[in-house]
Amino acid sequence: MKKLINFTLIAIASLAVACHKDAALTKLQPVAFTGPLTSTTTSVDITPADTASTVITFNWPAVVYPYKAHVTYTLQVDLPTDTVGATPWSNAVNVTVGSDVLTKAYKGSDFNALAIQAGIGANDTGKLVIRVQAYQDRNAYSKPITISVITYKPAVIVPPFNAGYPILYLPGDYQGWLPNAIVPSSFGTAAAPTVGVYPISAAPNIYEGYIYEPAGGTYQFKFTNAPDWNHINYGDSGTPGLLTTDGNAAGMTLPGPGLYEVSANPVTLAWTYTLTTWAIIGDATPNGWNTETEMTFVPSKMAYTIKLNMVTAGSFKFRANNAWNIDFGIDPATNRIFYADNPIFGGGGSKSGLNNMTVPANGTYVITLYLGDPNDYYYTAVKQ
Repeated sequence: MKKLINFTLIAIASLAVACHKDAALTKLQPVAFTGPLTSTTTSVDITPADTASTVITFNWPAVVYPYKAHVTYTLQVDLPTDTVGATPWSNAVNVTVGSDVLTKAYKGSDFNALAIQAGIGANDTGKLVIRVQAYQDRNAYSKPITISVITYKPAVIVPPFNAGYPILYLPGDYQGWLPNAIVPSSFGTAAAPTVGVYPISAAPNIYEGYIYEPAGGTYQFKFTNAPDWNHINYGDSGTPGLLTTDGNAAGMTLPGPGLYEVSANPVTLAWTYTLTTWAIIGDATPNGWNTETEMTFVPSKMAYTIKLNMVTAGSFKFRANNAWNIDFGIDPATNRIFYADNPIFGGGGSKSGLNNMTVPANGTYVITLYLGDPNDYYYTAVKQ
């Protein structure tokens, strides 16, 4: 009987040891990247010319899991401010690379879209933080790297609202009187482009846009209906507010430096100009609807910009010259901005049913209003 009891105790002990060994075998062992995530560059200045060219390539080593099975790798891309705090990387853009793939190359157009999706504005400069996530039966993460990025605004081809009317260019002393100048990436220098003025209203024959006059020179310019001097060009008739098609006439003269909104009507030959400064106003801003916050003009972008705290519970608008004569609203159907008020169009805007703008979350934003293309005014709000 004693032998039987001893044999039973030995069997129980053996079973306990076996269970302990099984537990050790099924315990998840730590896994990690065996080396760093690397990139072919740490700074990418993307331009439309880079659309089909590879601008950056990421490489990383394999993560070895205890079991021989495929490992899925995902690039996670985020702004630096979103990789810290209570929920780091929660706003990351996740790009699934594939099973057992250890590299990812980006063409210019794709990386530009990725940067904008992650939160860097179009035609803006910012930083991206990037890491790789490996997954088989658990996650492993590479050490993140930081990439500096300059984005561009993808071309959007939008027909003129008054299709069939000619484009008007604005050659002048400010850019060497070159109606056929090639549009570069910056304005306000001796190599500044001519500016196409497109109709933006349902009112026929009205053309409107912005021209920046740097300090110095004569501040003269003309309207031309082709990028040359061989077609119609509109000059100073000698009567304030009226143009002439006499090609020998002098150009119109603006009062001095600054950003001007100009308009022309090739049928009535009327033209106007208004010197503008721009601000942001609304209960989404610290100053509310009673006091606007002035924005800063950036000639190289033909844009006004500002950095300030915004709240999602309110809304805001852009307006010129501390008044409600010229201001922008947003079309909820197309997410494009249009004038809510503008005296050029009889005091009303170019479109009805416009809303105020909003931000998606509370925080500090860099907000930029771009006025370089009269057929595609737009703004960006980039959370910092």
